[in-house]
Amino acid sequence: MTGKLLAEAIGTFWLVLGGCGSAVLAAAYPDLGIGFAGVALAFGLTVLTMATAIGHISGCHLNPAVTAGLVASGRFPAKDMIPYWIAQVVGGIAGAGILYLVASGLPGFDAVASGFASNGYGDHSPSAVPGVTGYGWQSAFIIEAVLTAVFLFVIHGATDKRAGSMIAPIAIGLCLTLIHLVSIPVTNTSVNPARSTATAVFVGGWAVQQLWLFWVAPIVGGIVGGLIYRSVADCND
Repeated sequence: MTGKLLAEAIGTFWLVLGGCGSAVLAAAYPDLGIGFAGVALAFGLTVLTMATAIGHISGCHLNPAVTAGLVASGRFPAKDMIPYWIAQVVGGIAGAGILYLVASGLPGFDAVASGFASNGYGDHSPSAVPGVTGYGWQSAFIIEAVLTAVFLFVIHGATDKRAGSMIAPIAIGLCLTLIHLVSIPVTNTSVNPARSTATAVFVGGWAVQQLWLFWVAPIVGGIVGGLIYRSVADCND
């Protein structure tokens, strides 16, 4: 079990450092910024690479919502869910910590003022502009829950014993890329409570206050996605 938890921590470390790092360090770089598409691809690549590296060790969940969805579908033992969650959150915070140290090396950097790639809604949605609020919590909840449900459906299908195992990391990574392309303007895209917690710790204030949504919505969506796939698979059997 220790090896699995270490793998989950390292994998989530990489997801936060690579994905959120692309948003904080490279997205808006003058004239050469990678923008939304680049950030979306970065998150997808972190999952693709880690799925290949540790999928055979821990299953490469990297996400409490993924773990919850796999428990709901009977693919993962419920007794191991909380240890996985702890490993994912610890790994994510470590990744955000390294990112914070690097970003702080640039004069004038302010994690709170920049948002530090945190997830938010209302005045803290990426769509908000001065004097005009962004997407409200209802929209944020719906997009996070629905996209996480789809993500879990894809994960279940890609890792089904009847599917080709080699395609799973690619399918899952590209699914996460597409999810980010859809929802970055709404919430900065979470679909992962560990990722949201990791950056919120360094921003505090509003990011922590709004963190509830980025735990509840993805976990609800993950469970629904897992149950839907199980129902579809059972019908097919």
